[in-house]
Amino acid sequence: MEAVSLVRALVRLELSAMRAASTLIRAGESPAPLSPPCHKQESDPCKGEKGPHWSSFAFWGLTEMFIETEGTPNPATLKFLPGREVMAAGTADFAAASSTGRSPLARTLFDLPGVARVFFGGDFVTITKGEEIGWQALKPQILGVLMEHFVAGLPVLEGAADDELDEDVDPADAEVVEQIKELLDTRVRPAVAGDGGDIVFRGFRDGIVRLHMQGSCSGCPSSSATLKHGIENMLRHYVPEVQSVEQVDF
Repeated sequence: MEAVSLVRALVRLELSAMRAASTLIRAGESPAPLSPPCHKQESDPCKGEKGPHWSSFAFWGLTEMFIETEGTPNPATLKFLPGREVMAAGTADFAAASSTGRSPLARTLFDLPGVARVFFGGDFVTITKGEEIGWQALKPQILGVLMEHFVAGLPVLEGAADDELDEDVDPADAEVVEQIKELLDTRVRPAVAGDGGDIVFRGFRDGIVRLHMQGSCSGCPSSSATLKHGIENMLRHYVPEVQSVEQVDF
């Protein structure tokens, strides 16, 4: 019992240190240890510019944790990499607080003022903010929530997965749809995941491919150009049956 009490006390001390570090960041100071900011611009598959790499936040103690934060082509979205698995398979997109029933982490993130969207990828969390708050105030709070959640070993998702939504396809186009999905999975989605987002196939009829944008791709100023000049041109090149690509909501 004494050992258990000691562990709990150490965890409480770590979480207190984490909150104190967040306070220092909000005050414009740099708690140690932090990696130096690089502020480099990177090329973007969406033909735009990523935001800068922000200063990474390191958390040392009973459980060592390091979260790197990256900018995305969407200025309202940041990508957080906790250095561990977030989703074992697939992705999860939460466009509103009302849709977070299966995710205790998403619910806690939406409790923060200014969080407008939450997206989970294989090894990252993408947060989209509203216009009423700046990243300088919101980012330390997000880091605190992520650290507390992962240090405590809590699940990202709970319960059984929801049934997959039906895709609007003609059974006669099964071979074409398979080609489209393979191209998306091998050539498009890995690059989009690097920017903190995802693109989900929703249907194919009459030569039109319908895709749903998630994470940083949703609302991104470059998303329309990505669809038309990137994805559409690529699909039309490899799959002659494709005439155009459209963005749709679930």
